[in-house]
Amino acid sequence: MQKLFLTFFYSGSVNKAPGTFGTIAALVPAFFILRYLGIGTLILLAILLFLVSIKIIDQYEKQTGKHDDKHIVIDEVVGVFLALAICGQSVFTFLLSFVLFRFFDITKPSIIGKIDKKTKGGLGVMLDDVLAGIFAGLFSAVIYGILLKFDLLWFDISIMEIF
Repeated sequence: MQKLFLTFFYSGSVNKAPGTFGTIAALVPAFFILRYLGIGTLILLAILLFLVSIKIIDQYEKQTGKHDDKHIVIDEVVGVFLALAICGQSVFTFLLSFVLFRFFDITKPSIIGKIDKKTKGGLGVMLDDVLAGIFAGLFSAVIYGILLKFDLLWFDISIMEIF
């Protein structure tokens, strides 16, 4: 059950790019949550997963002796949920938030990298992805705003208009 949770239904069990696969898997429930339950539900779910995951990751690390195993992707799920809650209400911003989240999660610029290196245990595993998600959501909002301001966004559909 622990592995099912930490790998987000085994989406992180692939050998190449497990973080990307875990993030892609998270897009499916995120889309339906945004579409039918709203931003507030996605934020609350991200907070709940964040809090629960810290303890479960701490237990996993104690059992295995591995810190931030690459197959643990629940942190990516929380991060992308936050990015999408901040700025994922259209098809364009949904995809942009995903891309920027992966960028910030992989490159770990600034404080994201410092948190990743200095904070141990479940909190460390989760917190860098939370920050990556927040940065991705904010940057997506800024880019979207600039594109709208200069009338450079030719086509976009609200999540609410799909289905």
